[in-house]
Amino acid sequence: MGKLLLFTPGPVNVAPNVRAAIAHEDIGHREVEFEELLRSIDDRLLQLFEIRNRQDYQAIVITGSGTAANEAMLSSVVGDQNILILSNGEFGERLHALSKLHNKNTFLLEFPWGESLDLAAVDAYLQDHPIDFIAFAHHETSSGMLNPLSAIGALAKVNGSVLLVDCVSSAGAEIIDMEQDNIAFCSSSSSKAIGSYPGLSFVIGRKDEYQKLRTLPVKSAYLNLYKFFEYASLRSQTPNTPSVPLFFALDRALANILEESVPVRHAKILRTATTLRRGMMNIGLTFLLDSEDMCSVLTTVLLPSHVNIDVFRQRLRERSIVIYEGKGPLKGRVFQVGSIGEFSEADVSRFLRVLRETLLSFPTAELVDSSIVSYSAQEFQLAPDLASAPSLVDSNVLETSISFGDLEVNERQRAANPGSDSLVAESTGIN
Repeated sequence: MGKLLLFTPGPVNVAPNVRAAIAHEDIGHREVEFEELLRSIDDRLLQLFEIRNRQDYQAIVITGSGTAANEAMLSSVVGDQNILILSNGEFGERLHALSKLHNKNTFLLEFPWGESLDLAAVDAYLQDHPIDFIAFAHHETSSGMLNPLSAIGALAKVNGSVLLVDCVSSAGAEIIDMEQDNIAFCSSSSSKAIGSYPGLSFVIGRKDEYQKLRTLPVKSAYLNLYKFFEYASLRSQTPNTPSVPLFFALDRALANILEESVPVRHAKILRTATTLRRGMMNIGLTFLLDSEDMCSVLTTVLLPSHVNIDVFRQRLRERSIVIYEGKGPLKGRVFQVGSIGEFSEADVSRFLRVLRETLLSFPTAELVDSSIVSYSAQEFQLAPDLASAPSLVDSNVLETSISFGDLEVNERQRAANPGSDSLVAESTGIN
């Protein structure tokens, strides 16, 4: 098995200079070198979020996963006031569970997995209930849904509610305008679209909002957000021992983004996502969400009805490709393909070729109208019984070539036995 290609929403394949940065020479975390490093990360995080009035904001970095940053927000910011969690998937549910641990005045407005947040329902709820805080996940990774940040921000502003946003899997890939969208605090992590290793998370917030935390009850010793703010703003330090090598890696990953510019990084991720989606559509796969609802970080693909997800993932892994399976109500029905991380054109081309070869390796894989049979995106109906249909020729070898420049995906089939009757139609380019 060669190098694993992580086509996942995180962790990701990192750039060589990020891998080198984690092996930086040793420094003391209470010395000036670490203070300089933390100031650099703080400044670069504010640039990543394209904050215009950076003097009004502060980033704090926590040694812990994205969940640590979310728990720091929810345990430190709300006190005993009323908070409404908006949920349409696993990570909205996690926010709700975290909030309930720390605040009995936690309320939930829940929508089905894979469906958009109903803005009219949110507005009606806010009009009928006194809500001081609103929290939700910007990108609901369990389905790939990009929730409407600007619209929720506008509703929060009209209602006079403080907005907390989980940006763990959208930061670095999607536009997040904290100033325009009324975001008091947002969270994210070092891996995923930012392109570093897992293990660090961060919260960015307005300084005036941080100051309000000073008089609130402390509900966590390690994840006390106000203490992190004090240490970062007054000392350029962390209150607890940080994972210094991960800080070096994060600093390098942020520098990589800023060197090419934030809009260019966003465009690169979207371009990879578009290439992958067009390539998967070209082999007959369909998606859980409409394109306008998708985040560029990943694509949730409906699993063909004859394919066992565990066997499918193992066969891909044997060829050095890692994907994610669905969770909760989507388990066994979908798989997820990430478009973040350090991928070359050849990596994406190879993924699409191996994906099709692997799907066609299942003994009951048949083609209907030259497409692999999938669940219905709307109803997850089982595909028709094709037991009597002819099977694919096992000796088919597929080749795929990708052009990132024009986003065309051209596939051709070359049969090992030229005399055999192929059941796979010649593919044409996507325009």
